[in-house]
This record gives sequence, C-alpha cells and structure tokens, in this order.
Amino acid sequence: MAQAQVQAVVFDIGRVLFHWQLSALFEKLIADEQELAWFLEHVVTEEWHFEHDRGRALADMVPERIALYPQYEAHIRAYATRFNETIPGPVEGSHELVARLAERGVPLYCLTNFGDEFFAAFRPTKAVFDHFADIIVSGVEKVAKPDARIYEIVEQRSGLSGAQLFFTDDNAANIAAARARGWNAHLFTDAMGLEAALTDAGLL
Repeated sequence: MAQAQVQAVVFDIGRVLFHWQLSALFEKLIADEQELAWFLEHVVTEEWHFEHDRGRALADMVPERIALYPQYEAHIRAYATRFNETIPGPVEGSHELVARLAERGVPLYCLTNFGDEFFAAFRPTKAVFDHFADIIVSGVEKVAKPDARIYEIVEQRSGLSGAQLFFTDDNAANIAAARARGWNAHLFTDAMGLEAALTDAGLL
C-alpha cells in the first residue's frame, strides 16, 4: 500500500549514476601496484576524502596532507585539480532509467555525498543532471549521509516525506537511515535490480 504513495525518486550519484574510484586517477600517476595500494590506503584515502564530502575545504585539507606526506605533494595536488578523473564513466543502465522516469513525469532528486568544490566542477560536464529538480550535496550542506539531517533537508526541499520518497543508494548504512525516516529505499547493486524495484513501486 505504501508503495502506491511514492511521488518522487531520489538517486545517489557515486556508484549509482557514475562509477567512482580514486584509483582511476592515481593508477595514471603511480605505476607500481604495491605503491599504488599503499598510497590509496594511507595518503589519499576514501576516509580522508570523506572530510571534503562533509564540507571541509580543500584549502585546509591539501596543505595538511602534503605536510604529512611531502614526497607525494604532486599526487595530493592532483587529487584537488583532477578529481573528475576519479569518475571514469556512467554506471551501466542507470541513465536510461533516469530518462524513462523523466519521460513519465516522475520528479527526480539527487542526494549525494560529494564535496562542494568537486561537484561544482563535475556537474556542468554531465547532461543527466538536467533531469533532476534538485541536487542535495553534502559538501554544500556540511552534513553527509547517513546523518538524519541531510535526509530532512531532502524532505524540506522536495516537500515530500516518508513513503512519498523512493531512494536508491549503494551504501547499506545510507539505505538504513532512509528507511528509518519511512522512505522506500532500495540498495543499489545494478540497474536491472533498480528497474525491478521501480517497477514494483509503480514508477516504471
């Protein structure tokens, strides 16, 4: 019964609409596989990157990291200036689902953990975002999933809440946080599974 109430779809971006991997950039800069693995585990890590997702400025993060790992100064600066290269392309089939939903007049939103500076450089390069009524970016709001506050922001900006929202994300903690607010939430693994879930919800 709740599924019939769905009025809008909320997409995560990284690993749902677009592939994302730090190694996609740094494998161009570090030839040795062991060194690359060490670098991604200790220097430019996903955990450190998440500080920018939460709203920390690159102007603070980058010099601090260079001070810790001066031998990798050029690589750390590349993280800041070449971030789009960590996004190698669209997730297969996802953009087609966005287009089909848009054709049906379903309101679309994004809720993404993404640094504000990085998103400002990435957004203009991808026409798929033109389908979305609003994009809620953690780095802009200075709060990231799975914090309940960023889901509340989506509700405020969309004017919808609970079962009116269908959300898909590749991170189980983010899905759990959405379900805790009563959203319909689908753990993304691939476009085929998402298509089935959207169809079950009466959206496709």
